[in-house]
Amino acid sequence: MDIHKVLSLLPHRYPFLLIDRVVDYEKGSYLKAIKNVTYNEPFFNGHFPIRPVMPGVLIVEAMAQATGLLSMETDPSTAGGSSIYLFVGIDKARFRRQVEPGDQLLIEVHQKSIRRGIGFFSGKATVDGKVAATADIMCTYRDFSD
Repeated sequence: MDIHKVLSLLPHRYPFLLIDRVVDYEKGSYLKAIKNVTYNEPFFNGHFPIRPVMPGVLIVEAMAQATGLLSMETDPSTAGGSSIYLFVGIDKARFRRQVEPGDQLLIEVHQKSIRRGIGFFSGKATVDGKVAATADIMCTYRDFSD
């Protein structure tokens, strides 16, 4: 799934689109995506001037965007138009290493279950095979047409 497909599914745009490409997925199961981290990211100006580090909350947001992509590919009727996936919860977030300019973040999300319209996912972000962050994420679909 290239950037054009990602843009057709996610409502996010610069500077908040945090998925550059999907490299693999299986509907209803998992999705693997890439975020190329560059020095030009706007958050690096203040986080931190002496040593740029990608904020952990944005790594988790990248995982949440990946869950939206997986959900929309699993159920295409929820994609596009006035519908979006909303990030509704996070549990067990852990940060294990810094993510810096020049790193390529590999984001993996696995669908655990869907209950009462809420999707439950596990997420992991790695750089060069080393875990940067993990989290359990909950998202839900919402149509804003009315």
